[in-house]
Amino acid sequence: MAGGGGDGGLLLLVLIWGANFAIVKRALDAFAPLAFNSLRFLLASAFVFAALHFRGALRMPRGDWLPLLGLGILGNVVYQLLFVLGIDLTRAGNASLILALIPIITATLSVAVGHERLSPLVWVGAVGSVVGVVLVSGEALRLEGDPRGLLGDLLMLAAAFGWAGYTVGSRQLIVRHGSLTVTAWTMWLGSLVLVPIGIPSLLRQDWQAVDPVAWGGLVYSACLSIGLAYLLWYRQVERIGNTRTSVYVNMAPLVALTVAAVWLGERLTPLAVLGAACTIGGVLLVRLRGLVSNRLEQR
Repeated sequence: MAGGGGDGGLLLLVLIWGANFAIVKRALDAFAPLAFNSLRFLLASAFVFAALHFRGALRMPRGDWLPLLGLGILGNVVYQLLFVLGIDLTRAGNASLILALIPIITATLSVAVGHERLSPLVWVGAVGSVVGVVLVSGEALRLEGDPRGLLGDLLMLAAAFGWAGYTVGSRQLIVRHGSLTVTAWTMWLGSLVLVPIGIPSLLRQDWQAVDPVAWGGLVYSACLSIGLAYLLWYRQVERIGNTRTSVYVNMAPLVALTVAAVWLGERLTPLAVLGAACTIGGVLLVRLRGLVSNRLEQR
């Protein structure tokens, strides 16, 4: 059982990631998406480097640099570009629910490459989550009548597949070096590609249009949602394990939907609430099933 400090860390993680969707959405009212992405990854990379410099997590054999670069491009260039372009077009609540599908997509890809086998109950959860996302996306399209929202949802779905592919592809490196070290290195190497992509947008950015709220959103997304949240995540994984940590963090969409409704005025109709319940319930079913399986294997 996690102690009070562990529960506090998990609660903080859920709040940080849940609020991030609305905060980024608001910041993109002032920032060009690619300019925003470049700046926040510069800040995030510096934050993580400073935090890990004295923890011995910076050493990596040269033979692993090439696969790390490939993973960095997939997990931090492709994913982040799809994320920021997608959330610029769709609702913050939609984005949070679609990214909640990542554990299900990851499990499906793991089956495809022979890493895992899924039970029928997990497939039920997967189908329920997908149905939920379809309901939420369809309801948002009906309310707003703007096809750009649907394009944003599709970009977020592609982002979810990108992160799932990164997760599955990094398995062997994580076994050798640990998840925190691999994540940090892929972030730094990915930033070497991601930041130059944003330079043209940085040069065209209207800096006078960037208000204090947008600047605050940039700092929040970089230093808290990426930097501090990564450190909190791995601290909790070390304390209570990956599966139990993930079960808690899958509550982040509830925070995201609430913040988006209160701050951004995103409407929550009964059908959208039903879709959100299907998505979150399906993901929790997959995660809790994994937790039960792990406990049985340990007996």
